[in-house]
Amino acid sequence: MRELTYGEAVNAALHRVMEELPETLVYGEDVAVPGGVFGVTRGLRRQYGERVFDTPISESAILGSAVGAAMFGRRPIVEIMWADFSLVALDQIVNQAANVRYVSGGRLTAPLTIRTQQGNAPGACAQHSQSLEALFLHVPGLRVCMPSTPQDAYDLLVTAVHCDDPVLVIENRTLYFGPKEPVETGGAVKPMGGARTRRDGSDVTIVTWGAMTHRVLDAAGRLAADGIEAQVLETPWLNPFDLDAVLAGVSRTGRLAVVHEANVTGGFGAEVVARVTGAGAPLLAPPVRIGTPDVRIPAAPVLAEALVPDAARIAADVRGLVKG
Repeated sequence: MRELTYGEAVNAALHRVMEELPETLVYGEDVAVPGGVFGVTRGLRRQYGERVFDTPISESAILGSAVGAAMFGRRPIVEIMWADFSLVALDQIVNQAANVRYVSGGRLTAPLTIRTQQGNAPGACAQHSQSLEALFLHVPGLRVCMPSTPQDAYDLLVTAVHCDDPVLVIENRTLYFGPKEPVETGGAVKPMGGARTRRDGSDVTIVTWGAMTHRVLDAAGRLAADGIEAQVLETPWLNPFDLDAVLAGVSRTGRLAVVHEANVTGGFGAEVVARVTGAGAPLLAPPVRIGTPDVRIPAAPVLAEALVPDAARIAADVRGLVKG
């Protein structure tokens, strides 16, 4: 066990895959010599030389070259500094990487890992604060995950790099410099998928992912003070999604709330609700979706904080679901 922050856990995972998979490359804007805008790739260039390199500011070139490299036997790990910037390279991600297996009749694969981070932080503003996971989850052929803990930040990245499909690993910059936690490194590669029961409860199942998990746990603590026991079920893998775990929880509690940082309309929370209700899960009340309103994120931190769900709002909405 090592005591690592979230960012240090990502760095440890990168060191591991670079050591055990010689075909691995790491590149992107400022990832080599500067060590990444958040310091996550620090030390890789010094240890692995030209397998780690900086690129021009061109997301389409980064992703396009990565697709080609993956098809020819490399395992590129490319960093898109902000998830918002990945929109410049949608053709390379959606039309190229996701289609390699299909258009080649299974003769080729694209073992490509895209590391990025998203979500709001003070002063991020509209072009640096979007939560875009639902957009990529709409694309068949892409794997998507959003770790919230140092252990999952390590495990999910290692799993992603070993996968022969393109995987989008969405981190969150508000987590990089959080507290150190024990992280098991060097073990077997974990299987893809699976949910995490972060808190058990019998009155309501709250499904969440990414950095929002920590606010949901805070909300669950507040609800417990009111006599409401909430099961907090985190789904760090969104594709593949562990529907069985969600159904098991809902069948026990009879109530479902889905919480995400992304805005509500078209958010993946709607898909979770649709899958649960489509499976015929017995519900005591209509499911609740909790997310950011359908507005652009303002630059002023006080305004942005008023929009993104916090523990107080989550607790209030879930309280209404249980007692309504």
